[in-house]
Amino acid sequence: MSRQNSSPVAVVTGAGTGIGAATAHRFAADGYTVVLVGRTEVTLRQTAKEGPEGAELHAWVADVSDLAVVTATMDGVAERFGRLDVLVNNAGVAIPGTAERIDLDSYRTMVRTNIDGTFFASRAALPHLRAVRGCIVNVGSVAGLRGEWNQAAYNMTKGALVNLTNSMALDHGREIRVNAVHPGVTLSRQLLRDVLAEGTPLYERFVDRVPMGRPAESAEVAAVIAFLAGPDAGYLNGVHIPVDGGLTASDGQTDLYRMAG
Repeated sequence: MSRQNSSPVAVVTGAGTGIGAATAHRFAADGYTVVLVGRTEVTLRQTAKEGPEGAELHAWVADVSDLAVVTATMDGVAERFGRLDVLVNNAGVAIPGTAERIDLDSYRTMVRTNIDGTFFASRAALPHLRAVRGCIVNVGSVAGLRGEWNQAAYNMTKGALVNLTNSMALDHGREIRVNAVHPGVTLSRQLLRDVLAEGTPLYERFVDRVPMGRPAESAEVAAVIAFLAGPDAGYLNGVHIPVDGGLTASDGQTDLYRMAG
């Protein structure tokens, strides 16, 4: 049964962990009704359980790479809650490999999730977003702006998201806004916290390149997503914000003067 929601409604894909979970919690804290979309019910329910007290967080199991399923999801959200104000396309998969060595299954998994999933979810949400002059925030990566070693297929998919953002901002700018954030390395999983622990060789290499000298926390990325979805960003459309501690401000060189002493 549908109901008219007094609060805005946000759908966050890939909401079971990391940036997606942090984004869901941030929107909930800001007073949204939040629908958590992902393939694994256990992680979605954990995100909902860990949200702010009294928040409306609803788990909704769906595979965004399936057009019929994701269309039914967006229609179902709008029917149940009476509106759909924000879509955060966060679902993504990163599997390392060069163009020569990446296996075909891994390649297709990234294309289905990172490209098809974003395209299908956006297409399905458009009629509902249009009705309330809502917005889309895509979660890309600095790897889509510059490229990274040993991530050929992932870089390609995130580059595609950049131009999908641009194209939709042009095509639909009189109806909705479409913007993107591009995180650098973010401590979204325990594995990353372990390999980037302060004092490890990888940590030292990482902070040598990042002006702020540390990785991001998921909540810091979520804050930028929330800003782009909110009224203070009301005239931003087709914008790309790197959330990378200054990494993409560099030409790629290390600090030669510091190294020279």
